[in-house]
Amino acid sequence: MFTGIIETLGTIQEIKKDKDNVHITIASAITGELKIDQSVAHNGICMTVVAISDNLYTVTAIGETIKKTNISYWKTGDMVNLERAMKLGDRLDGHIVQGHVDQIGNCIAVKETNGSWYYTFEYDETLENITIEKGSITVNGVSLTVVNSRKNEFSVAIIPYTYEHTNFKIFEVDTKVNLEFDVIGKYVSRLYANK
Repeated sequence: MFTGIIETLGTIQEIKKDKDNVHITIASAITGELKIDQSVAHNGICMTVVAISDNLYTVTAIGETIKKTNISYWKTGDMVNLERAMKLGDRLDGHIVQGHVDQIGNCIAVKETNGSWYYTFEYDETLENITIEKGSITVNGVSLTVVNSRKNEFSVAIIPYTYEHTNFKIFEVDTKVNLEFDVIGKYVSRLYANK
């Protein structure tokens, strides 16, 4: 379980294909605090630490994860948003994030407005995910509030702190991102669809 509050950025050092799996090695300021078998969200994708060496650690993505996320777009040198799993008793500063990406979104607009930024994303509406105005959405692991919710697209507003401390600063039109829709909204949508 995560909150969508990014701890730090990591830099991809190596991507190694192994049959249907991909092993991703990352350099990060939190590597020294990680343990083998620990869950870490990478751009919102929950993956398990399988190896640690100096300031590098490795996680493995299976075929199903690769299909549903933007991992196939990752390359050496890319920055990824990192968040370790929340501890019981911590504050839930973002919203309930599972680390299970629902689908890939596409950035269709970036607009700077007097010190903040607005990003608009489109997504495949046939997968039955929804957003609601002022509801929660996770974009590349970042917990955000939806503005301008429409049928297959939505916008989010980014404050300078989030812009500086996440990989939003490198987003441009056509950047592919991981979307995890609000878990409560998903259950309500499914219940409504089954009536």
